[in-house]
Amino acid sequence: LIMACTLAGIAVSPSSTLTPLEILLLAVCVLVASSTSGAFNQWFERDIDSIMDRTKKRPFVTQELQPSNLLNVWLVVISCIALFFTYRVANIEASIYLFAGIFTYGIIYTVWLKRKTWMNIVIGGLAGSFAVLIGSAATGNTFSTAPLILSIILFLWTPPHFWALAICFKDDYEKASVPMLPVVTSISITSHAIFWHTFLLVLLSFALIFYGMHWVYLIFALTGGLYFLYTSVQLLRKQDKSWAKKTFFASIIHLGLLLL
Repeated sequence: LIMACTLAGIAVSPSSTLTPLEILLLAVCVLVASSTSGAFNQWFERDIDSIMDRTKKRPFVTQELQPSNLLNVWLVVISCIALFFTYRVANIEASIYLFAGIFTYGIIYTVWLKRKTWMNIVIGGLAGSFAVLIGSAATGNTFSTAPLILSIILFLWTPPHFWALAICFKDDYEKASVPMLPVVTSISITSHAIFWHTFLLVLLSFALIFYGMHWVYLIFALTGGLYFLYTSVQLLRKQDKSWAKKTFFASIIHLGLLLL
């Protein structure tokens, strides 16, 4: 997903001097770096993962991978290599955004926020926004309108995606004492939050048509957006886990269509 967001950031930028090989190398760097932060997340959360049914089969929980500080050293080394090659392939700005994404997900979200506040996923969602900015920075168009709009769309997309999942696994999060929004408030409040985030991001997704996107994009944005909005409305009305699950998958479909 993070790699796809970076490629989308390149695609919506007004111009690019990157060669296909450079784009491929940049995509690999982002994939590697995001994988290291994901691995650290699973290492750090192995205690709560063992409590939750959804995550109890992850490799650090099952001991398929042995947790060790040496592993974290290697993750840091690999991340630094990815940052260096991002700088060489693109520029220092893209490398800074990549670091910001790693730090946001690995430290701010995983270590500082996830177990302390329901805002965890709201702030953690910046990692997706940084992924888009990596791509636009690599083309020299960081502050162009289209990449900025797409980065905001990613920021708005992340909370309803994970809040819908949190409704489905509300009992899991309660057992693990993770303060996701439906745990600390209610399914009703969470459903309203999901709807308004969805409404805003769907509305904003149409704005990209005014910044060089093809009419095919409008069809995809309209199809995925209306379906995502429909499921969020049904979740708001019925407030049950079955519609939360449908909303979760609708969010994936919507983002997938936007990034095609």
